[in-house]
Amino acid sequence: MISIHRRSDSSQGRSAAARAPRSRRLIASLAMGGALVLAATGCSMISPQATTIEYSAAEGTNVYDSGPVQVRNAQIVANEDGSEGNFVAALINETDESQTLNIEFGEGGPSLTVRVPAGTTVSPGTDEEEPILIEDLDALPGTDITAFFQSGDAEGELASVPVLDGSLDYLAPLAP
Repeated sequence: MISIHRRSDSSQGRSAAARAPRSRRLIASLAMGGALVLAATGCSMISPQATTIEYSAAEGTNVYDSGPVQVRNAQIVANEDGSEGNFVAALINETDESQTLNIEFGEGGPSLTVRVPAGTTVSPGTDEEEPILIEDLDALPGTDITAFFQSGDAEGELASVPVLDGSLDYLAPLAP
């Protein structure tokens, strides 16, 4: 003989009111999980992308608003006491006329004038070009010096130029 007994509190017989706490907990868990995901990754939605930021990927500095002569990778390779240095840069003149670039280092410091022929790139201080020696520099290697660059009719631009020494193999030939 087989007897069948039914339980009155079985899950099939539960009322909607009894199932409500379980579904509320499920919804609350999903909401908390979603909030955690947003909190952990939401910063990247408003942060600037590092790959879109322009920078000079070299020792020197680029000067963008000096005028028709563009200055790229400007640096000074100085002697040990910083009394004199070799100005090294790429000076680009894409115009049809020869241009003059005026450079003044520091306030009332030494100044240079470099003539850049039309449609050429001049790299003073490298193997191809004569060095431009800056005497009375007064800037130790490892520091920066403020320089004012101006060409053509432009107002010119102040830039911070690094002062390096010849301790690295590729800079040694450039030291005064």
